[in-house]
Amino acid sequence: MPELPEVEITRRGIEPCLAGKIITGVRVSEHRLRWPIPVNLAARVTGRRIARVSRRGKYILIDCSADESEGWLILHLGMSGSLRIMDAGTEPKPHEHFDLLLGKKLLRLRDPRRFGAVLWASSDISRHPLIAGLGAEPLDDAFSGKLLHAATRARKAAVKLVLMNAKLVVGVGNIYANESLFHARIDPRTPAGRLSLARYDALAAAVKSTLKKALAAGGSTLRDFVHSDGSSGYFQQQYYVYGRTGLACRVCGTAIRHLRQGQRSTFYCPVCQK
Repeated sequence: MPELPEVEITRRGIEPCLAGKIITGVRVSEHRLRWPIPVNLAARVTGRRIARVSRRGKYILIDCSADESEGWLILHLGMSGSLRIMDAGTEPKPHEHFDLLLGKKLLRLRDPRRFGAVLWASSDISRHPLIAGLGAEPLDDAFSGKLLHAATRARKAAVKLVLMNAKLVVGVGNIYANESLFHARIDPRTPAGRLSLARYDALAAAVKSTLKKALAAGGSTLRDFVHSDGSSGYFQQQYYVYGRTGLACRVCGTAIRHLRQGQRSTFYCPVCQK
């Protein structure tokens, strides 16, 4: 699944092609995504000028309020989605379900597993049900060890599962949770409520550092994910634990171990992470 770095890289890639442009229509070849694409979406967006493209968690938010009343397109890449900028005449291929038409160009959603979303919000985006309950942005100043420590005092769940809870912190999916916990030297099985403030300070710093390195590397190229220009990321070449079961730890040489937590794979070093 695309995580925060991949979504942010997508946002940065598409914004220069969208900001200031007038939407000339939409084309939908498959309405049945995670939630149905609104049947009246074309009437809602056609003729609107795009003001900006922002991100909240893993949601890409296209502000269509430049010249008219408030309105937002909410896009989510789901498990396997990607967004591409293409020439307007490019015919859709299998799994390419939605086009936002922009004159000579278009924005296309490809989503083989159809867990993505294309939705419309006509009022305050911060109050939309998908946005209102989201936690702190891990790259913002508000995200800190103090925040994590205060939010986890009564939590018995494993720290890795808590770190992936979008109501606490957004965008830290399985890949970057594994990597961040390694760099913070924290065993992913540790109950969240048992970690000290000092260890949460280390974890918050590791999350920020890991995400920034992933952004610099163009994110991780996953099975179905590519950038908006079709290029790939290469952060997977820098993984310390994720997907490295049985391989030597890059720090101490111990074999990396694998277990399941919350139906997701967890990778850790039994020596470096305590």
